[in-house]
Amino acid sequence: MTKLVDFHCHLDLYPDFEALVAESERFSVYTLAVTTTPRAWSRNKTVAAPTKHIRVGLGLHPQLVGSHGNEIELWESLLHETSYVGEVGIDAGPQYAKSLPDQKRVFTRILKACSTQGGKILSIHAVRSASLVMDMMEEHLDLASNIPVLHWFSGSPSEARRATALGCMFSINNRMLGSAKTEALLKAIPQDRMLTETDGPFTETNGRPSRPKDVSVCVENLAVTLGQDRRAVQALIFDNLKRVLGQVQRRPDATLPIGKSRV
Repeated sequence: MTKLVDFHCHLDLYPDFEALVAESERFSVYTLAVTTTPRAWSRNKTVAAPTKHIRVGLGLHPQLVGSHGNEIELWESLLHETSYVGEVGIDAGPQYAKSLPDQKRVFTRILKACSTQGGKILSIHAVRSASLVMDMMEEHLDLASNIPVLHWFSGSPSEARRATALGCMFSINNRMLGSAKTEALLKAIPQDRMLTETDGPFTETNGRPSRPKDVSVCVENLAVTLGQDRRAVQALIFDNLKRVLGQVQRRPDATLPIGKSRV
């Protein structure tokens, strides 16, 4: 049976963090556990280290730059330990407008550091900032040796096409599905650029915070939106993950025990 992929989940924000890691491992859900500050890196890395299916992203969330932007030096000092970066990016919503100059400064340093080291997969937040984020990636990120994954993308179809041309992937969650706007957006995203995510605990499934295994609901609804069989879409997402990982196999932590697409 083809396994599930949750490429953006905040595992350490659940009260049962360690139990949830064990649950995700038990259900064999390939999970990217994103962090919001570099101070969270050490514990996340330690908890995920024994697992086969959980990998941790080194993050500095744009919404926290106003209070934690001075941690960028710590973030830079840890980057060599991982192939995964996230959650990072830009939030240009009204609530975070005051920190936007600092967000740009921090994100620029993140992109430059990834370019220097290469072989990074970045899970990127781009709220009301898709064009700005792409401008910054074009200027500061080596797109030949790093792979941006736009998390919960809310840009326009034209912005999606531009992102595709830059080599971006897109992680899609269940909250994104079911509207006419989403259908238009998904038509602009090639299916070989799609991954799935929950963004738990910031989304819900059956009235509770979504857990990595709940990404199956996203797969089902994405299949309906695309007019395809659920198993075919699940296999598609898994194959997309394999391809992404195959492009950045520079560090042992980039490797997952995937093998063939049917496992």
